[in-house]
Amino acid sequence: MMSTPDCLLIPMLASKAASGLARTLTKTRLHNWGYMHISDDAFLIASELIANAVTATPGKEIRFQFSRDIDGILIAVWDASPELPRASPMAELTLDTLDLSKEHWDDNGGRGLPIVAALAASCGHTPDPSGGKWVWARLKP
Repeated sequence: MMSTPDCLLIPMLASKAASGLARTLTKTRLHNWGYMHISDDAFLIASELIANAVTATPGKEIRFQFSRDIDGILIAVWDASPELPRASPMAELTLDTLDLSKEHWDDNGGRGLPIVAALAASCGHTPDPSGGKWVWARLKP
């Protein structure tokens, strides 16, 4: 794990608990930096990027980076999957088409990347030379 006052890089298990851990670590950093005014956007972006990594590599190692530099706040998540992130086709949801049954509760997603793109100043993905990819978003405080 690499951790400096301006950069947190932590490996974690791709599990349902990963998003909560990332939000906790993010909140502490934002508070220390005086950037709590962007906390809602940062929490949502971190959660969406981690959810995608968990879906791509369940039970494997992922890495969460939260850092700041002259260009703003960087939120990035690494996973070992070679598959590039892609947004699901946008479809209009209604209460009639939404499947809220217990066995399909989490199958109504696919809107995370457009949400990240709407909230971030910039976002994208970068292949990692050692394998996998980083999916990232940058916020301006």
